Amino acid sequence: MVKIYNEIVYEQNKQLTTDLYLPTKKKSNSKALLFWHGGGWFRGDKSNLKELCVQSAEAGFTVFAPNYSLAPSAIFPAAHQDCLSFVNWLFDHHDGQKFTSIKQIGASSGGSMALFLAGKFGFPTVTWSAPVSFSSWLKDHPQVKPSPQANIDFGLTDIKQINDSFYKYFTLTYVGSSNEQALRKLDAQSYDYQKLDRLLMINSTDELAPVKYLLDFIAELARQNHAVDLKLIAGKRHAMAYAQALLTTSLNYLDK
Repeated sequence: MVKIYNEIVYEQNKQLTTDLYLPTKKKSNSKALLFWHGGGWFRGDKSNLKELCVQSAEAGFTVFAPNYSLAPSAIFPAAHQDCLSFVNWLFDHHDGQKFTSIKQIGASSGGSMALFLAGKFGFPTVTWSAPVSFSSWLKDHPQVKPSPQANIDFGLTDIKQINDSFYKYFTLTYVGSSNEQALRKLDAQSYDYQKLDRLLMINSTDELAPVKYLLDFIAELARQNHAVDLKLIAGKRHAMAYAQALLTTSLNYLDK
């Protein structure tokens, strides 16, 4: 049902690659779906999305799952610049103009980058648990100690404390400092949304990506007269933990 091409180089200097999933149905159209993996900008890989990409291709999308540079060797805005490089490659070297539409799904930090591209190119977008606040979040959590595994490093057992420690770790690791001005540049509110089109933001009610900051971000988009669809699901699941359950919902939304 799906043809898969792995490790297609889209950025020669950094040797960054994308996987491509081609639908083989005769009636499949030329819809492209960009699928951005998460991992807090310091881990994660496009291969984590394989099953979801196959299902998306079976639904008729030509799916691209790019990798991007990871911290700490590549700090902000490296990953954001890489996703721009990918879009430019798509148009310049993969005949991107042939697609009737280009759409996106971004998981966790991949959702933040999908927002960045959505504002620049107007791609209809679905985000799964995209973190949107970094400067305000850090200001509100001065006592939190950063760690990618606070349960091991600090002996924490409370999931909220573990999540807070992880949130601070991946933020500081990607930005490379705690400088407030640098953090503000990473804030989703700092992106350019002149071309923002359809946007569905999915989030759990109590998870790594706090609803409070998400609602503040949506309020800012509303102030700019942008429409946003929001879906809150009960519980603590983050991004990939509910991805399978909400993939069809996400694809149907993008297919409208």
